Amino acid sequence: MSAQAQNVASTATAKVETIVRDGQEFAEVKEGLACILVPFSAKDAGGKGVADLEEQQKVFYNPIQQFNRDLTILAIKTYGQETLATRRYGNSERVAKRKRDKSDNGGGGNQKKQETAPEVAEGVAPTADEATTTDGAVSGEADAALTTEHIRDADNGQEPSTSPSNGTNQPAEAPPSTKDQEPESSETKRDHQPHTPRFTILDALSATGLRALRYARELPFVTSVTANDLSPSAVEAIKRNAEHNGVESTVTATSGDARAHMYALLAEEAPDDQAKNAHHHRRGRPKQSKKYDVIDLDPYGTAAPFFDAALNAVRDDGGLLCITCTDSGVFASNGYPEKTFALYGGVPMKGYSSHEAGLRLILHGLATTAARYGLAIEPLLSLSIDYYARIFVKVRKSPAQVKFLGGKTMMVYNCDHGCGAWETQVLVRNRKMTNKSGTGVFYKHGLALAPTADRQCKECGSKMHLAGPMYGGPLHSPTFITKILDDLPNVPDDVYGTKPRIEGMLQTALEEHLTPPKDDQQSGKEDVLAAVEPYPFYFHTTILAGVVHCNSPDEDSFRGALRHLGYQVTRSHCKPGSLKTDAPWSVIWHIMREWVRQKSPVKTEKITEYSPAYTLLRLGKKDGAPQDSEDDAISKTEVVFDQALGRDVSKKGLVRYQLNPRENWGPLSRAKAS
Repeated sequence: MSAQAQNVASTATAKVETIVRDGQEFAEVKEGLACILVPFSAKDAGGKGVADLEEQQKVFYNPIQQFNRDLTILAIKTYGQETLATRRYGNSERVAKRKRDKSDNGGGGNQKKQETAPEVAEGVAPTADEATTTDGAVSGEADAALTTEHIRDADNGQEPSTSPSNGTNQPAEAPPSTKDQEPESSETKRDHQPHTPRFTILDALSATGLRALRYARELPFVTSVTANDLSPSAVEAIKRNAEHNGVESTVTATSGDARAHMYALLAEEAPDDQAKNAHHHRRGRPKQSKKYDVIDLDPYGTAAPFFDAALNAVRDDGGLLCITCTDSGVFASNGYPEKTFALYGGVPMKGYSSHEAGLRLILHGLATTAARYGLAIEPLLSLSIDYYARIFVKVRKSPAQVKFLGGKTMMVYNCDHGCGAWETQVLVRNRKMTNKSGTGVFYKHGLALAPTADRQCKECGSKMHLAGPMYGGPLHSPTFITKILDDLPNVPDDVYGTKPRIEGMLQTALEEHLTPPKDDQQSGKEDVLAAVEPYPFYFHTTILAGVVHCNSPDEDSFRGALRHLGYQVTRSHCKPGSLKTDAPWSVIWHIMREWVRQKSPVKTEKITEYSPAYTLLRLGKKDGAPQDSEDDAISKTEVVFDQALGRDVSKKGLVRYQLNPRENWGPLSRAKAS
């Protein structure tokens, strides 16, 4: 283990000390810039130290998830900086437009202002191309190519708040405009006053409140954080911890079911608020909203029961959802397919790629729930980490984008009992058409063809199994990842103890994208909506070697063979030793046959006639002759296991995958709430 790797393993666990407060003994856990007080009794511990804190904790705290919290803060920071910059741009444009209108009207009365209001309402908001940078390509650039109605659906602006927080569990609301009643001098004075953009976060299942505390202390632009939990003892701890950290004015603790809390925002946006929103829209301003800018869901188990409520409580003009699912035994395993379908609307994929398929199942459950409300999701970062999945998605009201979801939803035909090959099929065809004048394009959405795969695997003849439906679009936004990585050198090492691993995992996620062939590359703003991942899953050479009973090729040799044949190859962030390539399975198995022939011969007499290895090694054919003309062409290609060509040329010394930080680490047991 390298020195850097050892540092990652050691700093993944926060520092723990014991203190006495109000006559009660607590363990003070320091992580980032925040501290939490966890009830601790040396007498009840039975001689065990604070290192065994989880065995007697009354509110849930898992130090192994420091990586999750560090990463989330950096992701929200990147998202928030861009979002607030967009809102400031919109605010400055509105002020400039109002001044121009006043100048053009010569300070006219209310009648003139009312006549020009509709023009202001449609003209002042920035277009999606201006207001959204490259990482918003799916939601911003694509909507810019649609109609004006759809652009208004995707408006990013927000009326700024005049105070950081209203001291309640809801974001502060700016008073309605009284421009028509105020003299001109007051309005001019108001235009020059500095505004504090509102930015609110909900930590829906807060436990100790550690996430909320870190958001309040480490994100300078946050105006209010709501920390909610069902357990009264947890809410008590949140209030105590907020006071201990001096952020009680920013962090508000609420008690109750997280779903009820989020659904309550719909009831609070009553007809009075809707009328107020309409007034702001007529004045050329974006609608007021009490919804949260960011909602963080980090439950013990699956987050699926909270999807619907969270989508109704997050801003629909580009709000951010941060979702953790720790039930990998469900979404990344074949043990409970009925439960996976019940929670996420799809069946899991058996085999080595199950963790990436699990990410796509979670996104499928979220995307289909959002689509019912005309909401579209844009995955910014989707990671399989240790024993859980962590997903960051942007949510936008865009009925036009929802129409493409069927064409980005796929079934998987998987040879899990044989060679591990897979094929995918989308449920709906998104077909690009040229309009009558020939000057533009549009999409038609139609039914897909019959199954694209046979009942038997065409590589080894084994039975194929069905998985899905699952999300088939890109898992990440490369631009979003790049922004986090660019800012990473500026964050302090002592605050973000898992910084080396964050860099390694994000760099790996950035590299796992494979460019489609030129003929298949999508161009144009509309095509971003229809984008699918052409090479969605990874494989491992040890699994391939196990099928044909030979020694496994080393990664460099196998990558070199693929690159020598002109194919792309990279790794996946999900598992060490994983490979992703644009080569078809027929080529992959041709390389394995050549590996057996050149490097690692097998005892063919021990391979039975009905095994996958018998078919894959062409043992039933005279002299290993190919089965058809396509195989004949592939079999004539020369395979060179060039280690130099396959050697990793990316950044060296990165901690790409987790190291065991301590013994018996994992999800831990539930808190024993009182």
